[in-house]
Amino acid sequence: MLHHYNTVKGYGEHEITIERSRFITYVDRVETEEEAQEFITHIKKKHGDANHNCSAYMIGENNLIQKANDDGEPSGTAGVPMLEVLKKRNLKDTVVVVTRYFGGIKLGAGGLIRAYGRATSEGLNATGIVERSLMRIMKAKIDYTWLGKVENEVRSSHYKLKDIHYLEAVEVEVYVEEAKKSLFFEWMTELTNGQADIQEGDVEYLETSVETNL
Repeated sequence: MLHHYNTVKGYGEHEITIERSRFITYVDRVETEEEAQEFITHIKKKHGDANHNCSAYMIGENNLIQKANDDGEPSGTAGVPMLEVLKKRNLKDTVVVVTRYFGGIKLGAGGLIRAYGRATSEGLNATGIVERSLMRIMKAKIDYTWLGKVENEVRSSHYKLKDIHYLEAVEVEVYVEEAKKSLFFEWMTELTNGQADIQEGDVEYLETSVETNL
């Protein structure tokens, strides 16, 4: 599993008009090529009357699965520039479909490349990008009298609070980098004067939004 990688937040769509042609971009997060193909098929059925439903996707830890489809546009003018945007953004597990309704004005090869690239880029911006970081969930069981102090300290620290479970004792779950588990243990022990029962939980991804002006 990768420690860090970027992908899209989830499903999104965005529309622009270029020289009277409508370009509607659809974006989603997928984990398999089958999921990507199902998404593409769904958009094609939704816009069966469109002139083109061009697509691109990158899947896998090492981007081993990369596909681009021009869907009737001149070769290399749609799917490839869409895929290049995904590569430039270094996005994994992402599928994009750009639906085009022709407006009567031909764009030429260069114009098409710019249009599909722009539609993809703006569609990704509208959907949002996240960084997924592999983290260990650390669990600290404390008496209720410690809750206020512990919660405030966690929220004001560089650690990320995952959840608080209000049981017989309070269980505070915190995202911690694997390499910093011992530091967290020492920090929480000192914070609670040794009154916390600290245990390791599962490993999972923490998602944080990535600002982009591309």
